[in-house]
Formats: sequence, C-alpha cells, structure tokens
Amino acid sequence: MKKQYTNKRQGNNNEVKIELKQQFPLTIKKIGINGEGIGFFKRKIVFVPGALPGEEVVVEVTKVHPKFTEARIKKIRKKSPQRTKAPCLVYEECGGCQLQHITYEGQLEAKRDIVLQSLERHTKLNLDELDVRQTIGMDNPWHYRNKSQFQVESHKGKAFAGLYSMNSNKLINIDECIVQHSATNKVTTEIKRIINDFNIPVYDEKKKKPILRTIVTRVGFETGQVQVVLVTNDKKIPRKDLLISEIEKRLPEVVSIAQNINPKKTGIIFGDETIHLSGKESIEERLDEFTYELSARAFFQLNPIQTTKLYNEAKKAAALTGEEKVVDAYCGVGTIGLWLADGAKEIRGMDVIKEGIDDAKKNAERFGVDHANYFVGSAEELMPKWKKEGWRPDVVVVDPPRTGCDQKFLDTIKEVKPKKFVYVSCNPSTLAKDIEYLKKQYTVEYLQPVDMFPQTAHVECVAKMVLK
Repeated sequence: MKKQYTNKRQGNNNEVKIELKQQFPLTIKKIGINGEGIGFFKRKIVFVPGALPGEEVVVEVTKVHPKFTEARIKKIRKKSPQRTKAPCLVYEECGGCQLQHITYEGQLEAKRDIVLQSLERHTKLNLDELDVRQTIGMDNPWHYRNKSQFQVESHKGKAFAGLYSMNSNKLINIDECIVQHSATNKVTTEIKRIINDFNIPVYDEKKKKPILRTIVTRVGFETGQVQVVLVTNDKKIPRKDLLISEIEKRLPEVVSIAQNINPKKTGIIFGDETIHLSGKESIEERLDEFTYELSARAFFQLNPIQTTKLYNEAKKAAALTGEEKVVDAYCGVGTIGLWLADGAKEIRGMDVIKEGIDDAKKNAERFGVDHANYFVGSAEELMPKWKKEGWRPDVVVVDPPRTGCDQKFLDTIKEVKPKKFVYVSCNPSTLAKDIEYLKKQYTVEYLQPVDMFPQTAHVECVAKMVLK
C-alpha cells in the first residue's frame, strides 16, 4: 500500500499496469473503515464496495489512483456465510448505510477488526499485547436513530427530501428510513407534504431566492417529544406562518420548531444563527434516571439505547471512588460528566458552544448535581489556567468530533497529566493517531468498541489510558 505503482512496465521490476474497466479475480481479505471489501491484485490494494472478507469475486476497475484501485463486483464466485439480503429498498442507491448486506454478528466482528486495523496503521503498539474487547451490540439494530437531517431539493416542481447517493450529488428521496425512529420518518414526510401542498420554495442551484435547504427532526425516545429545525439560506421563509401553523395542526407531537440560517455553500448543515419559531425552545430526553434539555443545536448522541451502554463503559473506565476531580472536555449538554457525577468529588465541563453550556447548567440543576460547574471555552485554554490556580483533574473524559482531539488539547493533557484519560471515540483512525501521540506519557489499558450505528461502518470506542 505504501509503494506507488506506475502505468508502465520498467524493465524486470514487475510493476503492474492496472487499467480502467479491467476485470480480474480477487479474494477479499478484510473490511475497510468505510465498509468496503479490501483485496490485493499483484500486491496492489483494491477497494470493492459490497464485498465481504473471505469472498472470491470477479471485479471491474472503476477508478485507478496512484496508491490504490477502486472496483465493483461483477460476479461472486464464493459467498461469505455472513452475506445477507439488505432489507432497505434504496440501500444500494443511498449513502446512509454500508453494511446491511452483512449479518449483524458479522458487523460486530468487522467493527472490532476496523479498530485493530486503525491501530496497526497509525500506531507502533504491539497489538498482541493490547486488550481490544468484543464489540458491544444492540438487541434490535433497527430504528435506533433519534435525529434525521434530510436535504431538500426540487425535482420537476415537487419537493424531495432524503440523503445523497454515495460520492454523488444525486438526492435519494426517502419516506421510510429503517434505521431512523418512526417519529422522525413520519414528521419529515409530513413536512415534505406540507411544502408541496403550499408550494414552499426549496433548494435549487439555479435560484438564489429565500429557500428551505434541510429538514432536521429529532425525537426524544422516552418522552415522544419531537423537535424540528428548518435550515434555510435566508432569514425569510415564504409563507412562514402558514408553514408553522400546518406543522402544529398536522403534527401535534412536534413541540419545538426552530429555524437555522446557513447561507454558505457547504456540506455543513447548520449556520451560526438559530431563531426560535414556535413551541418550546428545547425538547426533553431521558437516559436511565437522567432527563436532558436539548435545544436546536445541542449535541446529543444519536442512538439513545446504545448511549447508556457507551456511557456506562466510560464510567467503568473512569473507575471513580468519590475523591476524584473530573474534567468533561467537549462536554456538550454535560451528558458524560453528569453520568459520572455520583462517583466524582467535582466535575468541570467546558465547550465552545454557549447554548450547550447553558443546557449543561440546566441539566446539572435539574439532577441536583451541585458539584458540577460548566464553562464556555476550550479545554486547552481553561485546564492550564486551572493548573496555575492549583486545580488539577485526576480524570479527563473526552468525546471529540470525528476529526479527533486538537493537538493543542493533547499537549494540554501532557502538561496537566491527569492520572486517567478516558477517550470516547467515534473514529478509530483519529483515536489511533491520538493514542500514538500520547504513548510516551500514557499506557492503553484496554479498548472497548461499542456499536452506536448498526448497518453502517461507524464504530465508537472507549479507550482507557493511564499515566505512566
């Protein structure tokens, strides 16, 4: 994979020329981080979407890159016993799921292997000595997502809402997504109907008028409350009052309606400004004995059922005795820190999004947690300041975005030196890179993969690291 091949044979150096539309047999060795099958042709790496480990396939080359090749399945000569029929009608068109064609037991095995592959690729650790545990799965790996973000476009005068096809700008219209909670499906489909009934203008590349870009729907699994955020390119929404009144009339379960303005041409859903339109400013969700206030842009885990398992794993890793000072970095609405609060002497959380910190303070007050304090700002700014003031955490818990921890934050960990560092990761590659960066100061005690997103290639992982 590290050696680059050329397009010409050079003497007797056995360089291989691979051409577009070339066909050849391939044995699939493993699953890649994006859910594709991986094989090797003349020592060159080949990525094949839909292929499974152990399968013998005939493939056709679709793209040739300097260091790897992409191909598609032409024929399966030997099927994996883990191959199954995907139940979703648009599975092969939609880019939302990647693993519906694998049995759930196979998915859990593949996700542990993805963690191992990332560690092998990005660290110099001895994997034989690492404790990488079996993936924790779900009893029912369907209808688990509490939030949908469906793009809206106009097709022949009719509004479509759904997800873009993989590596494409083609929008797949979706009425029933089988990994979404039924309430988000119902609400999004009905709003799409309202848009068409009253001719509310939606996204069109050729027009620069006030338009609706995205319908964001979130449901509280335990409360049944639904929140809708309409993302537009402008503050003005044509026939806004009519749109709101129809949502309220047709969908009484929607208790919170907001508008977010994002005028930029970007793949990022939300812009900086959010306006409350109707109902409550937040909805409530419960996890065990905890009830959380969720405002329109507040971060919250997308799979509440597995979130309980994930946070319990973080709690096990922290192993608190009641005497520890704990930092909940990137704390959002305070979820993880509050989950650990009963075992901590003091909790301090921080986040750069003020709305999230406001929600965290409300949540702490509601739970009666008076030893938790929340701050607007970054961990790399606040933790060194607290150290100078004589306050040093015993445990730091972090749940960063897919890009992983900022290097300044990791440098702060090295500087502040908490005894335990509990890293809740949603991206094995960045987790592995961050582990490698900290390995001189911290030992990895174990890694526990958790399947937060069945049917997809995503895997979360709790890593327990201890100061050497």
